[in-house]
Formats: sequence, structure tokens, C-alpha cells
Amino acid sequence: MALSDEDLVHLFCQACAEPSHRTSRSVSPDGYLVGSPGEIYAAQVLNLRLEAASNAGSDATDEEGLRVEIKATTRSSIAQSASGILAQQLVVVNPGGNTGSAQIAYDGYAQLAWDLAGKPGTNRQRRLSIRKLLGQNKT
Repeated sequence: MALSDEDLVHLFCQACAEPSHRTSRSVSPDGYLVGSPGEIYAAQVLNLRLEAASNAGSDATDEEGLRVEIKATTRSSIAQSASGILAQQLVVVNPGGNTGSAQIAYDGYAQLAWDLAGKPGTNRQRRLSIRKLLGQNKT
């Protein structure tokens, strides 16, 4: 029997968590190894339609046609482009880190996240603590 996309993402997260448990050393995939599986997971769980990869301003659309930006991170914060937001909704996925089980950490208004984010850094990214975002989650 073929595994679903959600099952594959779950297995991927477990595979990344196991070395951390065995070695007491953080093993965290980076870049596309986090972002792409996170986008797939969010699309499956929230019934989103993924856009083409590297679509400017959003990663998916929801059932109402709203643009959705998906951020996946194993860290305690996310980075947003300093140039502004185009999406109406923001989904933050924690791909499991040490637990091996992906979860939606935030599903709410993108503008709220933008308003809460810090000033742009030298890399033109605005950082936002997931804890701060969750403290404001109204959806």
C-alpha cells in the first residue's frame, strides 16, 4: 500500500529526530528539507492548493481563494521578507524537531505576524518569535 504525503512527511520528521535522541546532539535539516515537506504537510492537513514552487508572496491558496504563506522551521522563530506581505493567511509548521511529529504551530492572519515582527535586519528579513505569535493567535 502506498503511503500518503502526510505519512511520508511524518516518517521524514521521525528520521530526523532519531539521531538527536541517540546522540544528544541536535540534528536539524535545513532549507528545502524543512520548507518543502512543511508546505506539503500544511497543504494536506489544511486542504490547501499548493502554488508552483518559488511563487512570489504565497505558497498556496485555501478553499476561499485566499493566498497562504507557509513557513516551516525547526527553530523558535520565523523570518519574513522586509519587502512586505502578499498573503492573507500565514501557516507556521513545526516539522517535529525532536519529537518526529509535524504539527501546525500557527494558522492565522498574515498581517498580524507582519505587525508583530521585528525591524528588518541586514539580511532584509524580519524575525518573529513563534512564542510571541502564538500569544496573539486569535484564529
